[in-house]
Amino acid sequence: MTKVIVVNGPNLGRLGVRQPDVYGRQDLDQLRSLCTRWGSELGLEVEVRQTDDEAEMVRWMHQAADEKTPVVMNPAAFTHYSYALADAAHMVGDAGLPLMEVHISNPSARDEFRKRSVISPVATGTITGLGFFGYRLALEAIAHLVDGE
Repeated sequence: MTKVIVVNGPNLGRLGVRQPDVYGRQDLDQLRSLCTRWGSELGLEVEVRQTDDEAEMVRWMHQAADEKTPVVMNPAAFTHYSYALADAAHMVGDAGLPLMEVHISNPSARDEFRKRSVISPVATGTITGLGFFGYRLALEAIAHLVDGE
């Protein structure tokens, strides 16, 4: 069974409370449960993580590259400025692994500063604006890519 890590950046530990009109009312535990179930249906072993610490997220990318683990990433605010995270994410791709960028909302339809992603250029693909369902699509994409179809 292929292991996949689903990593979530700053403030996503506050899902369900933070701006429910933008991010919905479901919380991180519900996201974790959904991703685990969806992964199981796809033959993937999914581990969902969240951090508000940029350095920890960078370390997770190093670990993914070293351990040959595909990644679903919602970089949250790091999306717009973290060159360190972009460089680390690039290493995942350099290791021949898929890295799917996911955003619960559609950053392009929001504040001007949210319209630029430093992660998108190094991601295998990007899914935005579909709520938690975007994570399912990202997991489906990874299952497809690791099967080589």
